[in-house]
Amino acid sequence: MEVIYIILGVCFSVGLLAYAWGVLGWVWFKPKKLEKCLKQQCLKGNPYRILSGDMKELAEMTSDAISKPMNLSDDHIAPRVIPYYVLHVNKYGKSCYVWMGPTPMVLIRDPELIKEVLNKHYQYQKARANPLGMKLARGLANYEKDQWAKHRRLLNPAFYTEKLKLMQPAFLQSCCEMMSKWEGIVSGKGACELDVWPDLQGLTCDVISRTAFGSSYEEGKRIFELQREQATLVIEAFRQVYVPGWRFVPTKRNRRMNAIEKEVNSSIRGIIDKRMKAMQSGETNNDDLLGILLETNLQEIRQQGGKEFGMSIEDVIEECKLFYFAGQETTSVMLVWTMVLLSRFQDWQVRAREEVLQVFGDQEPDFEGLNSLKVLTMILYESLRLYPPIIDIVRWTVEETKLGEIVLPRGTMLMLPTLLMHVDSEIWGDDAKEFKPERFREGIMKATNGKQVFFPFSGGPRVCIGQNFAMVEAKMAMAMILQRFSFELSPSYAHAPFSRVTTQPQHGAPLIMQKL
Repeated sequence: MEVIYIILGVCFSVGLLAYAWGVLGWVWFKPKKLEKCLKQQCLKGNPYRILSGDMKELAEMTSDAISKPMNLSDDHIAPRVIPYYVLHVNKYGKSCYVWMGPTPMVLIRDPELIKEVLNKHYQYQKARANPLGMKLARGLANYEKDQWAKHRRLLNPAFYTEKLKLMQPAFLQSCCEMMSKWEGIVSGKGACELDVWPDLQGLTCDVISRTAFGSSYEEGKRIFELQREQATLVIEAFRQVYVPGWRFVPTKRNRRMNAIEKEVNSSIRGIIDKRMKAMQSGETNNDDLLGILLETNLQEIRQQGGKEFGMSIEDVIEECKLFYFAGQETTSVMLVWTMVLLSRFQDWQVRAREEVLQVFGDQEPDFEGLNSLKVLTMILYESLRLYPPIIDIVRWTVEETKLGEIVLPRGTMLMLPTLLMHVDSEIWGDDAKEFKPERFREGIMKATNGKQVFFPFSGGPRVCIGQNFAMVEAKMAMAMILQRFSFELSPSYAHAPFSRVTTQPQHGAPLIMQKL
């Protein structure tokens, strides 16, 4: 027995030493090796600090920046939204890296290198530094390689132009309901203050509910509330170093995130089950995203001869969660910043309204007419340039990779800083930080000289599948707002953009609305 105990003791000691060595390698040896490699290639950054890297200072600077509003006269929103990155670039130049815990993240600012990263999506994959992010949504945006290709193929039909045309009545109904609400508030007062941000969130929630599931916002309201709370918890988690296995520790935040995930999954599964039963009984509804997805999925399974070729119910649930979150968040922030900008720049509001009235008069907007709104399209692009919904794109090297003249070791994170690229004066000119929609008068390619420097919806093969959906919805909403109201900033408006997954107005968007 003594021999057995000795052997077990030795095995335990060896195992403990191996684990300790692995942890030491993760928090010290590997980061120092990566640091040496990056410095040898003239990339600059702070010296590595064990485990935390730059994340403590990053979180502190972000908290300090959002503690007070900014002035409307300030050059740009970047110092408030991403203060640490702005400071880092000013200190070390464009060729720099930031320590996200024990992992270096290299900022990529060269348009050609950005294009290469976005196009070679099998080589530069989505970062997996913190698996708690998967609690919000998995789906197409987070899959890789063959799984991504399969889901993209199955989802594509839902976003074809002819399908978007079928969804126009849903867009119109949701917009009409918001217009009626606003007219009821403003009617008889001439003009009044209205915080448009909650209503724009409600509008896009309603649109995605109707177009995704054929239901009203009220039916999906609980899901939206939960997903919004989950987004806040995810951001909190991302501001801390993730220790492997931490998601299994029953902390208060982890328990809440698990509870939200369970409730959201259960609610969406209920919607899917009802739709599947309806399809089995011969009732078809292929005018919404869920109906199109389920029908396409069934066709794939029949044609290929097995369920393994299609999506599982769990896959469909994750895609629905992504519809809910991405479809609502990106469009609502695009709309709110467009209204803020048009409140500040009244001449462009007048030009956009004249165009809308010339095309539609006082009639309801239609799909073909929306495509002819050149001034409004320019304004929306410029809004996306100055206030991109997603402030950066992060990728991960899955093997040692040469990018331009830089050799990136396996496990290096790359950041494509959308917000910084959109206002780079070397690319856009000295007026890069000014609101000038006319820069897009001949389209995106002309405005960017064909370079990969404007990517509010990402780019390459993984460009956002719903970008046309978002643009049609935004044009519909803005056209109807411009037909009925003029608006300007309220004296109570506090300019406070901040990032909570998407770039949002921290203190809302109170505007003075006047009925036309």
